[in-house]
Formats: sequence, structure tokens, C-alpha cells
Amino acid sequence: MSAPTPEIIEAVSFIQRNLHESLRLNVIAKHVGYSPYHFVRKFKNEIGISPLYYVSALRLDKAKRLLVHTNLGVRDIGLEIGQQSLGTFTTRFTERVGVSPGRFRESLASAEGHLQALQRLQKWPATRAAAPPINSVSGTVTAGSPFSGVVLVGLFSKPIPEGLPRYGTLLSGSDDFCFLNVAPGTYYLLATAVSWGMEGKDFLLPQQTLRGRLKTAIVMRPFAAVEGIRLQLHPPKQDDPPILISLPLLMNHFLLKQRNW
Repeated sequence: MSAPTPEIIEAVSFIQRNLHESLRLNVIAKHVGYSPYHFVRKFKNEIGISPLYYVSALRLDKAKRLLVHTNLGVRDIGLEIGQQSLGTFTTRFTERVGVSPGRFRESLASAEGHLQALQRLQKWPATRAAAPPINSVSGTVTAGSPFSGVVLVGLFSKPIPEGLPRYGTLLSGSDDFCFLNVAPGTYYLLATAVSWGMEGKDFLLPQQTLRGRLKTAIVMRPFAAVEGIRLQLHPPKQDDPPILISLPLLMNHFLLKQRNW
């Protein structure tokens, strides 16, 4: 995945400015002087997902903000982002955020408690393997400046942090990671970081959290190991896809796993 060119950055900006419009593919492509066919290829190559999938992701991200910052009902929020069917909106939101719209709204009350519980953990799982075993993906996540908090890192099926990761974990600050028993397939390594003391709404709607994504897909072959990955976290960029997956949900899953060990 190459760095976005000025034309694609302008397309992203155009989409963000006009999210309330229908945003047909030919309109976006025409705005930056491309045919729809070539625009889709260029956008997907540079952003990782198709233009209309990117539009859909931004609209679900808007729905998340409306759930947290307004008292609008779920049906009205679906209509606000262009979903006429309540059932379709609820299904898509649940698949890509990890929880239903109602549960997402309710999770604001417990989000900070999950982060505080993580900060109180006395022992974190070992993240470094002496020799990476077969069917594993391992590496290191680092921040460009001193960071104190929790890093959420996972292997996703698409180059956008949505839905539960196929394999994921939490790290206490910059650290090594190792995913075991990774099935053959193609994965995308994505991560974000939440500082200790951050307010619940700020990571329920992670607009400003550090994030990182490996530019190339990870192809896991049978009886192989992918090692030595270095993922650098950075402040949000304009062309970053929104983080749709509920971070409090991932925190809670991690905490439950530690209690069961």
C-alpha cells in the first residue's frame, strides 16, 4: 500500500466534507479527474479499501458519535447516516463495531472502569517467545515518543480496524507481541494506543489515539512463522480509516481472559 497521492487525499477530504450527500462513485471520481474504474483501483491501492466502503465506514463512525453525544434514538441515527432499515443498520453496526448500537451507547458508563482495571493489573501475559513457533506472527509495537498506557493490536481480515480481530491482544505500553496458532490466510496488522487516565468517551470514539497499520498484508502459509515485524504508532492522519471496533469491548475480553487463567 503506497502513500496517498494528493488526488486521493483530496478525494478523502471531499468524502469527509460531503458525508451527508449520497456520494455516488462517479461524483467522487469526477471531482478528482478520474474515471470510476481507475479511481477505484487507485483509491483501494492507496487507502486499502474501496471508496464506497470508506464512505460506509465514515458513516458508521458518525453513528458512533451520535450515540455518545446525542439522545437520538437508534432508528433516527440510522436515518441520519442514510440507513432506511433499522434492521440493516443494527446488523451492520454490530458486525463492524462488535456490539449493537444500544450496547455501544451503554458501554460509556463502564469504559473508564475497564481502563482502570487494566492499569491495576499486576502481571501481563508473556509476549516474547524465545523462538517463534510455526503458525505464529510476532514483532514489536513502538511509539515515536514515550508512551504510558495500553496498546491494542490485532490481525484483521480487512485493512480497517472493524469487527473482532481474528487474533488480538493488549500490551502494556510499547512491547513485543506474538500470535500463536494463526491459520493460513491473509491478515492486516493494526494497532491503537490508549493512554492511562484517558476519559471513556475519548477511546470509545478514538479520534485522537495513536494508531498504526502495516502497509503490506501478512500472508500466513501452512507451517510457517512471520517474525520481526516492527509497527510504529503515529498520530492520526487524514487518510486513516476510522477505528470502528469498540475498544472497551476488546479491553473487557482481555480482562475476562486474564481472570480465567
